Amino acid sequence: FQRSTSDWGYVGDLVEDDDKIGLYSYKVQSTITSRLANTMIQAKMVNNAKRSQHIVFDVQVPKGAFIDSFTMDVNGITFTSSIREKSEARRMYSQAKAKGKAAGIVRSNTMDMENFKTEVNVPPGTKIQFELHYQEMIRRKLSSYEHTISVKPGRLAKHMEVDVRIIEPQGIRYVHAPNSLGDHFDGITTISKGEKKAHVSFKPTMAQQRKCPTCSSTAVDGNFVVQYDVNRETTGGELEIFNGYFVHFFAPENLDPLPKNILFVIDVSGSMWGLKMKQTIEAMKAILSELRAADQFSLIDFNHNVRCWRDNLVSATPSQVEDAKKYIQTIHPNGGTNINEALLRATFILNEAQNLGMLDPNSVSMIVLVSDGDPTVGELKLTTIQKNVKQSIKDEFSLFCLGIGFDVDYDFLQRIATDNRGMAQRIFGNQETSAQMKKFYNQVSTPLLKKIQFNYPQESVSDVTQSSFHNYFGGSEIIVAGKVDTENLQHLESIVTATAANAELVMETLRDVEELDGFMKKDRYADPEFTRKLWAYLTVNQMLAERNMAPTAALKRNITKSILQMSLDHHIVTPFTAMLIENPEKDEIMLADQPKDPRRGCCPGTLDLTPNAPNAPSSGIPPWVNITAVPVSFMPEQAASSVSTVSINRVDNDPHFTIYLPKSQRNICFNIDSEPGKILNLVSDPGTGVVVNGQLIGAKKPENKKLSTYFGKIGFYFKNKGLKVEISTETITLKDGSYSITLSWSDTGHIIRKQLLISVKKERNVTITVGEEMSFMVLLHRVWKKHPVNVDFLGIYIPPENHLSPAAHGLIGQFVNEPDVYIHNQRPGQTPEKPQATMEVKGNKLTVTRGLQKDYRTDRVFGTDVQCWFVHNSGKGFIDGHYRDYLVPHLYSFLKRP
Repeated sequence: FQRSTSDWGYVGDLVEDDDKIGLYSYKVQSTITSRLANTMIQAKMVNNAKRSQHIVFDVQVPKGAFIDSFTMDVNGITFTSSIREKSEARRMYSQAKAKGKAAGIVRSNTMDMENFKTEVNVPPGTKIQFELHYQEMIRRKLSSYEHTISVKPGRLAKHMEVDVRIIEPQGIRYVHAPNSLGDHFDGITTISKGEKKAHVSFKPTMAQQRKCPTCSSTAVDGNFVVQYDVNRETTGGELEIFNGYFVHFFAPENLDPLPKNILFVIDVSGSMWGLKMKQTIEAMKAILSELRAADQFSLIDFNHNVRCWRDNLVSATPSQVEDAKKYIQTIHPNGGTNINEALLRATFILNEAQNLGMLDPNSVSMIVLVSDGDPTVGELKLTTIQKNVKQSIKDEFSLFCLGIGFDVDYDFLQRIATDNRGMAQRIFGNQETSAQMKKFYNQVSTPLLKKIQFNYPQESVSDVTQSSFHNYFGGSEIIVAGKVDTENLQHLESIVTATAANAELVMETLRDVEELDGFMKKDRYADPEFTRKLWAYLTVNQMLAERNMAPTAALKRNITKSILQMSLDHHIVTPFTAMLIENPEKDEIMLADQPKDPRRGCCPGTLDLTPNAPNAPSSGIPPWVNITAVPVSFMPEQAASSVSTVSINRVDNDPHFTIYLPKSQRNICFNIDSEPGKILNLVSDPGTGVVVNGQLIGAKKPENKKLSTYFGKIGFYFKNKGLKVEISTETITLKDGSYSITLSWSDTGHIIRKQLLISVKKERNVTITVGEEMSFMVLLHRVWKKHPVNVDFLGIYIPPENHLSPAAHGLIGQFVNEPDVYIHNQRPGQTPEKPQATMEVKGNKLTVTRGLQKDYRTDRVFGTDVQCWFVHNSGKGFIDGHYRDYLVPHLYSFLKRP
């Protein structure tokens, strides 16, 4: 995988952002050979600044894909990759890190993708090329194969190209490339299709990439999607034999659907309140309308309690379906989440119906769980819930899980679904929730076959991946692979048995071993290793699933050893291996490692390739935490990171204010030094009737003759609703006239009143949501009770997107009307890491200092560093008036403006 930067040619005419980093080219090349996609993403960049700076390569890889190589070329020095056993790779990484010669590549999970991000600090004039290779099996859903490639170059590229080639020996029925990147690129994608090959190309010019004719930012930011399907001539499927391996593609058509017995289990806890519940109800009404007359169904909704619409399955008659829709419409989310009891109730109903002979022997039974959160009531231990459900289902029916939003423990849903012959999918909790739910249901709504068994001649075939399957759904595909002895074999025969709607089916397929050789060897794009790679891909995934279900620790260890050996033999990164990237001298090392926790990353850091680099690499923060941390150094002013990464106003610690200005994309910060007991107004908005105030508490004693103060109590007043919320370090209280309800920080739960939702996460945070208009988060900071100085305190985080009126004021509220800020004349400060500059704002010229503030949303102990310009003297000149003007008499007082 060695590459060279010497063949770039002329790199002038690059469009650079303020950071003077130019993107010479951004190429994606993907070749699909019989459902196996090999994808390469390559970026060539140059640092045209007169100073060393960080260059970032940040791409997204589909979650089901295996990364097999990564290379980096810096001015002709090539870093190449190798796959190592995880503990060995981490040991080598730690040794290099101790010498200041190592950095991590952050791998983190998003919805359907995994981020792969590396950051390199390079000198002026450096040319750098990144290249990532990964492979994935393209799965058939709803009668179509869909290949999704994330294309997010982040800036304009002089050369931009996405090139997809499809080679399918079965023959290609159709190819389609929907305009998934937006109408901006209508007509740019070209498609050429032959009998067994197709080529899809997307090559926008630099002018076509621009968001607008005069914009310097790129409109290329999303997923490039290619959809296709293949021809099918035999019901027994297609056998492909090549290079000592066979692959069997099984997707019979023109079969009558099997009747189904389906239980919908719907989370109606308080966290589902609002748009998520509205979209879920809309989707369920549509799904119920699609039930067939031969189907049986029922509904279970649960929060801390479990309710059944009917205690047993009923036929999907028009009147029953209509009754179920009316029941769904009456649901009002509230309370906690008892997943264990809800699933056990569902399995009881299906098992009882089975035992009483109420189910058609040819029918398929399934449970569909819809939830957005972790269990908070009843059984809380996930492994126990997993065990309980497995024992109750007994491999008799399938469990499908839909996880809504970012907070759900998707890994748990995936494990519990895989354990029980089903699958899971995570969907966004937004306006698209209903459409996504219906699309998922459509994948499992048409069972065509059950109890499927694949049989091959044992004397010729070995190491076959899973050969028996519970169900086959219309529009999908089953793939089986194995090793085959081609030396003494002229033909390979498969026999598939299965239960269909009206009979037992036997389907046969016979294939000549030499059939594929000529075709594959003639095509220069076809992957000659596709059968081996598909077999390895399926085998590793099957072993990972078996490991999850292993009943003993000894069996789990044996499966782990097998997965590790497969990973090393086939050069793929799995949870038990890691990728090392090294320079030729092997004294500069980077580590790409899967995160242990899917919501966190591993080993962040910047590889410093500047001539006089410090011993320790700067730390980076992965992007999924919604914060961007920039390594501190003296550099010309840049805009802050994008709105999506740092768009939050916050007051935390003693108390430090950070104001995010969306138009200029800058963070401005200041401290307020006041006295314990004083109440500061943060937001006072007569237009919306919203007030947010914070009352200060003091540390136990002064340090260095200064007594630190913190927020010990925060009050919210929603005048138009007549609601008051008081949050202290002990309790959370909602007041509505004489009505009052209190939760402690030891609770996890929700309070809903007058369309205001209060969500409490035990000992962590409280989120207040007012419809779709605004939200607030309060963080709890606990300290050691016997600490001689520190006390428990609160922090508050307020998104600038909140719909406050132009009349809003307060220490934070005033910045709804964003002032013009001009920062110039940067110069060294008292220390190199804290440069100074002149800031012009509101008619004032202020000396400001570049520094760091903490964001504690993801790390409440150490916080995450966020760069800002610090305004001295309690924000004087940046805030209107003096901070004393913002003192109010009571926790729910509006600010009186002069």
